[in-house]
Amino acid sequence: MVTHQTGTGKYEQMLVTCRNMKPIPTAVAHPCEESALSGAVEAAQLGLISPILVGPRARIEVIAESAGLDISGLEIVDTPHSVASAAKAVELLREARAELLMKGSLHTDELMAAVVSREGGLRTGRRISHVFVMDVPTYHKVLMITDGAINIAPTLEDKVDICQNAIDLAISLSIKHPKVAILAAVETVNSKMPATIDAAALCKMAERGQITGGILDGPLAFDNAISKDAAERKGIHSEVAGDPDILLAPDLEAGNILAKQLSFLTNADSAGIVLGARVPIILTSRADSVRSRIASCAVAALAAHARRRKP
Repeated sequence: MVTHQTGTGKYEQMLVTCRNMKPIPTAVAHPCEESALSGAVEAAQLGLISPILVGPRARIEVIAESAGLDISGLEIVDTPHSVASAAKAVELLREARAELLMKGSLHTDELMAAVVSREGGLRTGRRISHVFVMDVPTYHKVLMITDGAINIAPTLEDKVDICQNAIDLAISLSIKHPKVAILAAVETVNSKMPATIDAAALCKMAERGQITGGILDGPLAFDNAISKDAAERKGIHSEVAGDPDILLAPDLEAGNILAKQLSFLTNADSAGIVLGARVPIILTSRADSVRSRIASCAVAALAAHARRRKP
C-alpha cells in the first residue's frame, strides 16, 4: 500500500507530470534496509520506476516480509555484499538493462566508487555533481541547491559543469529558462573572495555560450538571491534575484549546510540526484522520508525521459 505524506504540493506536481509516462527500469543497489526497500517498492507502485533489486536475495526477502512489502513481481539479482551490489548495478546500466541507478542502504562512497571506476564505470566528459531538489514551505517553487554532496572545493571549470548539470535537470523538469543565483557572502566582486571572482566569470561564460540554457547572476548573497526586496535595497536589479530556480553554492560545505538548514529549520523536503554520469543517479539518505525518496525517483524519472527525447 502506498503511503502519502502531505507537503506544499510542489513534489506532488512532479508526480502528476510523471503519471502518463512509462516507468523507468532502475537498478537499485543493495536495498537491505526497510526504508531503502520501501522507497523503491512505493516508487514502483506509483509507476515511476521499474526496479531491479541488486543485493543478497535472502536478506532482501526477509526485510520485505517483515515490512509487509510485496516484491513478488520484482526481479532480484543476487549478490553477496554491498560492494558487489554496486558493481553489479552499474553493470546492468552498462548493459542497458536499466536507465537509472538508485542507492539502497550501502554507503555513498561504495556506490560512487563503482560509478567513477575507470574500467566499467559510468563516467562521461562532464563533471559529476549532486543536486538537492527541495520543497521549501516558505518558497514559491521547487528550489535546487548544488553542489552539496560530491565536489568538495570545486574549481571554476568544475563549477561550469555543476551549473550546466543543474540547468539541464531544471529544463527536464519543464523549467524553460532556469534562473541560477551564484552564491557568495557579498554581492560585489572582491579579489580576496574567490567565490565572487568565480561568480563573475560564470556569468561572463554564460554570455559567451560556455554555459547554455539558463539565466545566471552573481555574485549574490543569500538574502539578495532569495528576496527581491533585499536585492533592490542594495541597488541590485536582477532577473534572478527573488526568483531563482537554482542556487549554486561556492563549495560543498556551504551547499550542504544550506540544504540541511532548510530541511531542519523550515521543514523542507529534499530529493537528491547525481548528474554528469551516463545516467541519473537517485541518491537518498537513510534519514530521508518516504516522500523525499519518492520525489527523488520522480525527479530522476523526468530526467531519464528527457534523455530519451534528447540523448
